[in-house]
Amino acid sequence: MKIATQLLHSIPIDELTGAISVPIYQTSTFVQESPGINKGFEFSRANNPTRKVLENIICSLEEGHAGFAFASGMAAIDAVMKLLKSGDEIMAVEDTYGGIFQMFQHMFERFGIKANFVDTSNTDKVLAAITPNTKMIWLESPTNPTLRVSDIKSISKIAKQHNVLLVVDNTLCTPLLQQPIPMGADIVIHSATKYLAGHTDVIAGLVVVNTKILADQLRFNQNISGSILSPFEAWLTIRGIETLCLRLDKQCSNAMAIAAWLSAHPAVDKVFYPGLASHKNHHIARKQQKQYGALVSFSLKSDNIKNAIRVVNATRLFKLAESFGGVKSMLDHPATMTHRNIPEEHRKKTGLADSCIRLSVGIEDAEDLINDLKQALDKLNLPAGKQITVLQ
Repeated sequence: MKIATQLLHSIPIDELTGAISVPIYQTSTFVQESPGINKGFEFSRANNPTRKVLENIICSLEEGHAGFAFASGMAAIDAVMKLLKSGDEIMAVEDTYGGIFQMFQHMFERFGIKANFVDTSNTDKVLAAITPNTKMIWLESPTNPTLRVSDIKSISKIAKQHNVLLVVDNTLCTPLLQQPIPMGADIVIHSATKYLAGHTDVIAGLVVVNTKILADQLRFNQNISGSILSPFEAWLTIRGIETLCLRLDKQCSNAMAIAAWLSAHPAVDKVFYPGLASHKNHHIARKQQKQYGALVSFSLKSDNIKNAIRVVNATRLFKLAESFGGVKSMLDHPATMTHRNIPEEHRKKTGLADSCIRLSVGIEDAEDLINDLKQALDKLNLPAGKQITVLQ
């Protein structure tokens, strides 16, 4: 069965009423026949029918053992981190998302869990960085926003040799483009806020694990911490997933066209997109991804924050906003927005330049999006404060 068919038919018809749309079970508790005798649900913090459908869907798509839905992507990450204990170490991809950098460095470090940041796109560096205390390898592949790609299958072999959990943040690819568990990952994480929900109207996080032992531990963490996804947000995420195939295919196509155009623009220095043959990890992406995603980043030859802000303030179709994955195109200046809390020295070490601009490519017409970027980049040739008239 092809993935598009599997996706749609993993969403069940309601057995009670025959409703083709999953019902929103907006209830806090459930009536029981007798103590401990119920229909599988006792209290919505522990389990809810709408949330359960979403958890089953993502589990099926990622080919895992069990799925869990959280109030946000960060809540999902928090629950996974609580699998560790004081004295444990986590090897994390060095060009990680700014919020995760803060969580690892400023929260869990206080509890005795140390994060070592490594260029995981180099498998030799991963092997060299393993210590006796390493208990988890944390990958984002591709990374955000520099779009480095790590060889999941090769790193999973290293993890298994050293009895280390492999966690992969699969937000940028979704299970349609990449399935880390069949490649050897133990845990997969999604910010469902992004492509899965897909309409910039939900905050949600998902986790999929590959064993019953991990499922029992995550279920305990989810229930005790209580950071669960509400029934309404679960329903919105399910509704978004129904059109994921159509949306993502268009977004990937648009992103490829934009990345190719940016590569030839005289004001652009570097373009970060795994679909380009010039991308240093293109061969890995080609091997483990079905398409190359819908995030594109680029830096300017005039590499400074001032010029990047001039560009992001000048676009008309690309809306300046944090987050990505929605149907409307957005752009972001990581150095002053999503990654502003990462120390400048670490940021530049990972290749995140002052002028880096991240594009979240939507489903508009690619030609219109390219024209929008062109008129914004053309403003770099004007003195600061001057404007040009763009004919419609």
